[in-house]
Amino acid sequence: MNTKSGTDLTVGSIPRHIVTFSLPMLIGSIFQIAHSFINAIWVGQYLGTGALAVVTVSLPVIFTIFGLGMGMTLATNILVSQSFGAKRFDDLRRVVDGSTVLIYSIGIVLTILGEIFTPSILRAMDTPADILPESVDYLRISFLSLPFNFGMYATRSMLQGMGDSKTPLYFQFGSIVLTTVLDPLLIFGKLGLPELGVNGTAWATLVSHLLALIVLHAYLRAHSSPVAARWPRLDHIGPSIRQMVRIGVPASIQQSLVSLGMVMVTGVVNGFGETATATFGAVSRIEQIALLPAITFGVAISTLAGQNLGAGHHSRVREVFAWGSAFSGTMTVVISAVTMIFPDGLLKVLTRDPAVLELGVAYLQIVAPCYVFYAVAFVCNGIINGAGATVVTTANSLITLWVIRVPVAYWLSRVMNSVTGVWYAIALSFIVSMVVGLGYYFSGHWKKAFEKKGEPKPRSDPAEGFASDVGEA
Repeated sequence: MNTKSGTDLTVGSIPRHIVTFSLPMLIGSIFQIAHSFINAIWVGQYLGTGALAVVTVSLPVIFTIFGLGMGMTLATNILVSQSFGAKRFDDLRRVVDGSTVLIYSIGIVLTILGEIFTPSILRAMDTPADILPESVDYLRISFLSLPFNFGMYATRSMLQGMGDSKTPLYFQFGSIVLTTVLDPLLIFGKLGLPELGVNGTAWATLVSHLLALIVLHAYLRAHSSPVAARWPRLDHIGPSIRQMVRIGVPASIQQSLVSLGMVMVTGVVNGFGETATATFGAVSRIEQIALLPAITFGVAISTLAGQNLGAGHHSRVREVFAWGSAFSGTMTVVISAVTMIFPDGLLKVLTRDPAVLELGVAYLQIVAPCYVFYAVAFVCNGIINGAGATVVTTANSLITLWVIRVPVAYWLSRVMNSVTGVWYAIALSFIVSMVVGLGYYFSGHWKKAFEKKGEPKPRSDPAEGFASDVGEA
């Protein structure tokens, strides 16, 4: 296998790699957000505040469950990028085999558990009684798509680990286009299809993800990709799964802590009524865009760090941090400024409810100034995750969410007797996350954690090291 199967990020310009690798992911995320907004418009403008609240209540639960799978796909990205950077292609194949078995198995098990416990979960979140039945139906349909979502995430992580962010973009775009077309057809019952209301959005997502996954695997098989799905070798499964569990379990806990924190915060918001719940859903859509550069650059930085650490180029990782902070911070500041200047206009795209608009404007004016802190925190986490030190980013999430955001949201909203207290807690948690992330990055312990695993020591000349690796491969 040669480097044409992916992009070697251990040589060449760091800023150019960040831009060219991040751009397809950023475009894909924009497509996803655009669909999310279109979906929110269909639901919020045509089905009403109650339907928007149904989706809002369900999303944190879905994200929490996704967190378990996303943690494992993060482990896949880390192990693939390190193996690819070090030109250990046999290790790469073992990672693919183990990842395929583990992630699909997790998706199936979580789907079964989700179908059983959906009503109990929503009641525990203090879901308003008038939207509980619809929320149960919507969430159960969403759980059915878990294995397909996990499969797409895993395959995308493998390709990105090899420096290929373009191929996932094409199939993501196709999936989003199909979902966008199916949404109104299934919501309103057009072209002879059943009228499913808000549940139509969940069914549209399931169908499009299933079809995209099937076509993607067929494409990879046809092009003999090293990450194409195949019947896994039994001797590959055990060792690779152990590796994935070591890195992926902390990452899964981290992702789930983030999402579970959203569930808890949503529960606090729900206590202030349907209007507060709908507001939180609307501002969350806007926040997805505001934080998009931070999330995208964080994933890109993790891959760049993983490949360069695998190749032993520690000095290049410092450049990745500096350029990543500059790119991510600058873009986030610009988007935050727009969000703060035009909050009312942005919210009116999603809803015309005056009460929702008032609460939403307050949220954006309080939280948007802190988005840049989130961006820097994600850069730090990208480096740390690239080194495989996912326990550290898990600890950061634990502190940020469970020491700061959740308890402060509960306490401050009671003291202020207003859901606005939750908004201040979210802003504070962004600041704390950045402080913790920067502290660990500048301590240098992330390098020591990587070296303890017996990985290559830094090379003095990246180009020389690359030539040596190619010769060995």
